[in-house]
Amino acid sequence: MTSGTAASVARPTITVTTDGPYLVASELPVIRSRIVLSEHGEPMTWQTTSQVDTGAVVALCRCGASARKPFCDGTHGTIGFDGAEAAPDGTYDDRADVYPATGMVMRDDRRLCVHAGFCGNRVTDVWQLADGDATDDSITRTQLIDMILKCPSGALTCRLEPDGSDLEPELRSEVAVVDDGPLLVTGGVAIVGSTGERYEVRNRETLCRCGLSAIKPFCDGAHRDAGFVDHLGATDTTTR
Repeated sequence: MTSGTAASVARPTITVTTDGPYLVASELPVIRSRIVLSEHGEPMTWQTTSQVDTGAVVALCRCGASARKPFCDGTHGTIGFDGAEAAPDGTYDDRADVYPATGMVMRDDRRLCVHAGFCGNRVTDVWQLADGDATDDSITRTQLIDMILKCPSGALTCRLEPDGSDLEPELRSEVAVVDDGPLLVTGGVAIVGSTGERYEVRNRETLCRCGLSAIKPFCDGAHRDAGFVDHLGATDTTTR
């Protein structure tokens, strides 16, 4: 586990093209991933299901209509896809709401929530756990931290001190194509917008690939309400 973000170094890059796909640098591994659910339908962890064989720089669909998902097949051009970027202004630090708790601080930027569901179960959720004196119990505090660190978009973060660095899991730089969901980008990958703007580098981020997010290029959970499905008819070449 690391604290805060990595130092400024040369980073693998994903480039957002104008009304078109994401161009993923050749050094970035691309995998397929799914959420493992409990018998009660509660998200428990992530499972890698395959390694996507990409080779050189790869174009990943972001309009949601490609017949070769996760790859782009040019459909964005025929359907008039509007990929205009509307990412939230400022930095995560600027936007996040702060929830002081005993022995730690939770922060939350609801704009980035993708509704993956790791923040709660049938008994409790992170907001209840962070409320009042609940975290005076180290077992409760450990549960809260575990839930926060599984948040794929980084909407939820935590730190031990109000002015300290965020606790973050050690994640390699890679792109995970989530079944029926966004691209999960981890490990401090640089996201470059279609106009050359560089978005804030973070350890956990999610990019829209259904084409419907209101905060493109980032995911806002719109795929869930839209019933976006891709994994059943995927034609990508994979090695298991």
